[in-house]
Amino acid sequence: MHPFVRSILLASVFALPATAHAAPADNGSEAAAPEQDGEAARATRESSDVIIVTARRRQETAQSVPLAISVIRGDSIEATGNFNVVKLQTLAPTLQVYTSNPRNTAVNIRGLGVPFGLTSDGFEQGVGIYVDDVYNARVAAATFDFLDVEQVEVLRGPQGSLYGKNTTAGAINITTNQPSFDFEARAELTMGNLDFTQAKAAVSGPLSDTVAVRLAGAFTDRRGTIYNVTTRQYINEQDNRGLRAQLLWKPSDDLSITLSGDYSVQNPECCGTVFVRTGLTQRALARQYEALAALQNYQVVSRDPFARLTDIDAPLNAGNKIGGVSARVKWDLGDGTLTSITAWRFWDWKPENDRDFTGLSIVSASNNPSQQDQYSQEFRYNYSGDRLDFVLGLFGFHQRIDTQGLEQQGVNASRWNLTGALALNPAVLSGLTARNTQYLKSTSAALFGQVSWKVTDQLTVQPGLRINYDKKSGFYQRVVTTGAGTVLTCPQPAGSIGAAQCGVYQPQLSAPSVADWNFSYDLNVNYKLARDVLAYATYAKSFKTVGINQNGLPTDAAGNPILSAGTIRPESVNHFEVGLKTQFWDRKATFNLTAFLTDISDYQATVTNGQLGVLRGYLANAGKVRSQGLEADFKIRASERFSAYANGAYTDAKYARFVDAPCPPELSGGATVGAGQTPSAPGTPGGLSPANCDISGQRLPGVSKWAFSYGAEANAPFLAFGKEGQLYLGVDGSYRSDFSSNPSPSIYTNVDGYALTNLRAGFRSDGFDLYGWVRNVFDVGYFDLLQVAPSNVGLVVGQPGDPRTFGATLKLTL
Repeated sequence: MHPFVRSILLASVFALPATAHAAPADNGSEAAAPEQDGEAARATRESSDVIIVTARRRQETAQSVPLAISVIRGDSIEATGNFNVVKLQTLAPTLQVYTSNPRNTAVNIRGLGVPFGLTSDGFEQGVGIYVDDVYNARVAAATFDFLDVEQVEVLRGPQGSLYGKNTTAGAINITTNQPSFDFEARAELTMGNLDFTQAKAAVSGPLSDTVAVRLAGAFTDRRGTIYNVTTRQYINEQDNRGLRAQLLWKPSDDLSITLSGDYSVQNPECCGTVFVRTGLTQRALARQYEALAALQNYQVVSRDPFARLTDIDAPLNAGNKIGGVSARVKWDLGDGTLTSITAWRFWDWKPENDRDFTGLSIVSASNNPSQQDQYSQEFRYNYSGDRLDFVLGLFGFHQRIDTQGLEQQGVNASRWNLTGALALNPAVLSGLTARNTQYLKSTSAALFGQVSWKVTDQLTVQPGLRINYDKKSGFYQRVVTTGAGTVLTCPQPAGSIGAAQCGVYQPQLSAPSVADWNFSYDLNVNYKLARDVLAYATYAKSFKTVGINQNGLPTDAAGNPILSAGTIRPESVNHFEVGLKTQFWDRKATFNLTAFLTDISDYQATVTNGQLGVLRGYLANAGKVRSQGLEADFKIRASERFSAYANGAYTDAKYARFVDAPCPPELSGGATVGAGQTPSAPGTPGGLSPANCDISGQRLPGVSKWAFSYGAEANAPFLAFGKEGQLYLGVDGSYRSDFSSNPSPSIYTNVDGYALTNLRAGFRSDGFDLYGWVRNVFDVGYFDLLQVAPSNVGLVVGQPGDPRTFGATLKLTL
């Protein structure tokens, strides 16, 4: 039986007229804050299960917001074990998160956001991550555990006229629990197999009549899921520590000042891969993986990726620190509220990687530590009137990123990369080292705003605009030294040792710089067809700002950097969306439907160089991409004894036009086809490879055409531990169809679709919750992503997803 069908059948067992404490996902805060709008306050009085969101910079019910939004509240995140943004995608079908390590993480919505592959500091994120209104520029924030989170809102589509930093694909708006003037405390402890231990605690209360404080902390430890026979250690472990402190000063009912500070650190032995398969490229057969491995008497420890064994030999580390401080001031001026958010954040990245993905010492070291500092200031004024509401904002942002890169060839590199007599001499490449020094300075400023005009009680028109200025300047220097310690200069005489070394690493110096102004706008028209039926249509003209190639430049035939490739044009986005939001069965159920189409011209894509060490990859503009599809969300709370939800998405994301894309592995590695010649068929050893490939009409990487999530929970009254409470049983699951795991779709890097099912059962009463859980109940083998090894040798490796895990959680609340 197909795993997805099996999951659905299992979920149907719980679809009984009994009940649940809360829907596991797509649920919202149960209490509204004092500054709610009229609709939010009215909904709160009518229902204790109302969802309050701040997606439009004011508190209102999710069903009254005319945009596509998924809301996951804090207790749902905890119950389902989705404790960071990476894991959150199992609850939000249109969210795609892929990570080979914290730095190289892609957070996309509807297949759009950032190019798939190795990350460059020179471009902006298409999906913004905000924590308490503070923009997090580094996507590594997605890999850290949530700290004392109240709820997460996933906004789909461009968000330029309401948010400080422009984002073309959407935003993840994370709201943490705030200091309270009533004492409260909570603690949570989870233990499971794979030596999994997770603990969380938070306490809040008054220091005086006008000052309140909140402290929260969490840690997560788990043994790795892959065993490295070389080091005799488990790798890809979880290791996370985090602290957050908040101080609220409320000198009057009209003024509040919140000071916040947070610090999180990770230091896992991560991130390694396992052998998945080999596939023929256009390289000569003697220069492909199987022949090269046999030549050095190398046999991979296992060809079964789900044996979870590896033999990679380079040291691994994913040392990662992130944190910062912020000050948020809210001043109620009567009809409007003035908000100021001042923030500083940092990110410190100390990696060690194995970039040849084998047990041979081909690339003996590949480390690119980075340090980032960012400063942001946002002023925002919200006005609310009888017929007119508006938001007006001013945003400033500056960041600097410094990187010190090192990549070094090992003792097996000559045999792997060279031919002839040079291949027999390990000293030709052994110890050859490239050291990169680079920095990025990025500054942006924006004026943005949106007006909401209630033409009638049913019809509202909402225009928005944004004026944006961006400036980026970078520096990149690569110095290459031989194993003997001498500095290498290129070019070198043909056939010499120096020429062979220049074929692997070339020194380079570049300092790209660019500045640009952009104007964008959007228009939303929404109409209440009935009391609980809202229809809306949106058009947005947006952009992703200019970028620079921060990891070095491609070179011409003579080995000279192509300086014109130092900057990349901004993306131009045209977005169309229509939607319907409904509530029925006395507001016990909701059903929302969205259709969208997004066209992006000058799409900023990752281009990977086929040579081993020339470039990690660089950015270039593709002609055009298009993402279109349908999304549906259903939620029901039939009674206090049963709740359920189901979400689905169909996403058709393709390169509409990309005629000069990098070729996939099966068309790479051979001699470049000349005039009058015809490229060889895919996977022809010793064949002729095209200089580039036309992948127009092929799908974007990392996005499944079909994605679903669902959940249900039922409970019954029960007496246990001397307490009256509820015995409950819950299920949640997700399904994703197959997706491409390579920037240019390849027959070797297609990830099969998979379905995951999770179960939990427990007892809860006031202030007490104890439950057992099983995740990936059927122990489905699946891949988070696949990667192609360098040099076009045909090796494909991957990172398997988590196996079946199980454990128990105890939660106490005062």
